[in-house]
Amino acid sequence: MAPIDLKEIQEKLSTHFRPWQRSFRFWVRAADIYTGYKVFQVRVSFEKDVQKQEAMWEGQHELAAEKIYSMCSDLGGFFLKVAQIIGKPDLAPAAWVRRLVTLCDQAPATPSDIIRLVLERELGGNVDDFFDNFEADPLGSASIAQVHRARLRGDKRDVVVKIQHPGVQDLMMTDIRNLQAFALYMQKTDIKFDLFSITKEMEKQIGYEFNFLREADAMERIRRFLYGNNKKSPVLVPRVMQNMVTRRVLVMEYVDGIPILKLGDEIARRGVNPGGKIAAAAKRNILKSLTLAYGQMILKSGFFHADPHPGNILICRDNDPIRASESFRELGIDTLSKCEDEQKEMLRLAGTMFDTKLPPGVMMLQPFAEESSIKKIAVQAFPEELFSVLRTVHLLRGLSVGLGINYSCAEQWRPIAEEALYLAGRLNVSDKDRKSKVHRGGFLRRIFRRD
Repeated sequence: MAPIDLKEIQEKLSTHFRPWQRSFRFWVRAADIYTGYKVFQVRVSFEKDVQKQEAMWEGQHELAAEKIYSMCSDLGGFFLKVAQIIGKPDLAPAAWVRRLVTLCDQAPATPSDIIRLVLERELGGNVDDFFDNFEADPLGSASIAQVHRARLRGDKRDVVVKIQHPGVQDLMMTDIRNLQAFALYMQKTDIKFDLFSITKEMEKQIGYEFNFLREADAMERIRRFLYGNNKKSPVLVPRVMQNMVTRRVLVMEYVDGIPILKLGDEIARRGVNPGGKIAAAAKRNILKSLTLAYGQMILKSGFFHADPHPGNILICRDNDPIRASESFRELGIDTLSKCEDEQKEMLRLAGTMFDTKLPPGVMMLQPFAEESSIKKIAVQAFPEELFSVLRTVHLLRGLSVGLGINYSCAEQWRPIAEEALYLAGRLNVSDKDRKSKVHRGGFLRRIFRRD
């Protein structure tokens, strides 16, 4: 009779029940955060003093921020991406931003011995066969993978090796299905927005992220487009080492840069006032280059990188009326409005969703406040394929606000969009008067205009 391997049985049981345990942990914490806010809303309604109300809200946000941070940090996986989305200064309360921004590149790292095993299995050889040097400590660790600096064998160039965390795909699929259920509940009770369609698109997009072969192809495609479309590309896209890519490992050239969230510290280190005109000009040039690249990708190519969160952006060290309602229908966005000034609110909603610039005097969007256009106009259906554009603009706005520059990507993208519309036959103008008519206004100009 063969001996019973109790350890193997224990591991199989742990693997089998892990999704259930993880789901339970999520729902307990999500319910605690949600009910905390609902109870607080009742309590704060009895306070009539506005200043005291604001102080109470700040305290509640601080408490919730700690709970959200703890949940995202402990569970990891997909919830690290959730933290990237909600922990942005233009959308979330300041207390959330201060706490969640630290999760950007600080996901728990997989131990180096396991990383080496994954690398050797994927590349089909010993690590020393491929690299003269491989740094054990990662440059950063995110929800799906971590990156290490290395030097190719017999080569003077440094590279970055991106390695997928073992078992992360199953965990993240469990996470996103829990989030979909939570989104369905929220849109039926508190938020008049089609959150479920967004989470479905997130499921599809994140599924792509586990295939690094696909990512390598996308990098090369974007690189060729940007370098072919400009005399000088507005952004630098790392080269992929084509013979060193698998589904779980991606090797690319190393780019020496400064994380965008540390730009202020770098500016101060160089003896420049981070709040002065020189720093503001530098930040504006960075946003100009970044949004120009995205404008070209989205509006000319239609193929773009839809994850411009701070952890993915480095500043190289060597580089100092068409009515809104009709437009929404054309895009497949189904809305329901009972407000008196529907057109004005439609324009406000369009600006909220598709422009990075905040209205005058507004420091942070409050999408779920009573006066918000999202509260006045219910979004009953939102096309899944538009989610990547929405998320990209959303993240670009966060970068803009985080750098202290109120920048409009819509104003910059307008001529690119109008040219694309003209070439698609959407702007019926002759070659002779194309320039004057196109620049007097078009579809995107109206939908992005703020009255």
